[in-house]
Amino acid sequence: MDFQPEKKLGFGLMRLPLNDPSNDADVDIEQLKEMVDIFMQKGFTYFDTAWMYNGFASESAAKTALVDRYPRESFTLATKLHSAFFNSFEDRDKIFTAQLEKTGAGYFDYYLLHGIESESLGKYEEYDCFGWLLDKKAKGLVKHAGFSFHDTPELLEKILKKHPEMEFVQLQINYLDWESEWIQSRGCYEVAARYGKPVIVMEPVKGGTLARLPKEGAQLFKNLDPSMSGPSWAVRFAASLPGVMVVLSGMSDLSQMKDNVSFMEHFVPLTEKERDTCFEVAKIINDKTAVPCTGCSYCTDGCPMHIAIPRYFSIYNEDMREDLEEKGWTINFTNYRVLAKKYGKASDCIRCGQCEEVCPQHLRVIHYLEKVAKHFES
Repeated sequence: MDFQPEKKLGFGLMRLPLNDPSNDADVDIEQLKEMVDIFMQKGFTYFDTAWMYNGFASESAAKTALVDRYPRESFTLATKLHSAFFNSFEDRDKIFTAQLEKTGAGYFDYYLLHGIESESLGKYEEYDCFGWLLDKKAKGLVKHAGFSFHDTPELLEKILKKHPEMEFVQLQINYLDWESEWIQSRGCYEVAARYGKPVIVMEPVKGGTLARLPKEGAQLFKNLDPSMSGPSWAVRFAASLPGVMVVLSGMSDLSQMKDNVSFMEHFVPLTEKERDTCFEVAKIINDKTAVPCTGCSYCTDGCPMHIAIPRYFSIYNEDMREDLEEKGWTINFTNYRVLAKKYGKASDCIRCGQCEEVCPQHLRVIHYLEKVAKHFES
């Protein structure tokens, strides 16, 4: 527990500012530098990236905006090995070496086996990735070894029991998923706590869902404190949990950075009333959300039809919150047509299933694409 950062907000380098919104790899480096500067000046130190984030450009962006501009001991950097990108013992080292080169970091403060679930666990075990990670730690190339996880509390317990050498676990935790039968935030958190593992929280704002609240939900929070933003309640919910060492926020622009540091610089845990209000808002959102997609985009890189799955789900959700009988038409129909000129349409889906295999939320992606196609194309 002594390796935890002093401040609980972490900068998730997953949804970085872009010059071209249609190209995830075209990172707005100058804006990112400003964001990094604000983050560091306010005393925050934890940065989280991964091999494939932002079209495989995130680690390089971290080098340019952070590593090349600040003393190495002034920040902590985390990155990950994902099962989709290695198929041999040698591949693990090729990726790790490339990550050291891309980031220029020299070593990683935190290194994670990425997105472990029942489908991928066998591969991590087959190639002895737990032992491999401990070897990197023994060589001083990794300071702390852990893993991120997307599955059931039962599987998490099985892993922690078999691999007690793992120092921390990264979990999806937010007030919307706390009692979700698919994500099981509470159950997984309780397992980690029982095994004494510090928790890093990912998706505290659920890909922006908890920033774009229904009016009645937003009003409940305004009644508590009108000066606080929607995301502030979500980040503070996660940060208030005992044993949480860092809450990662995937900040995409300067305004999001300024908002996050404003309420986390001098962090105040939620009161019992505020926590209860979070669950009231969760119920309101669950009653209105058609597709619980976080927009992580894991599904898009391997899509043979190049379908903009998360973007289609996002505009579909927006439409489902509208009174369509009254409006009849929304701007999202135009947005869909514009996207479909660049990407495959939802109806182009060939049902190969690769999207469902990699989805951390275990969504029935094919089923939802059919709904999107019916809504926007008929």
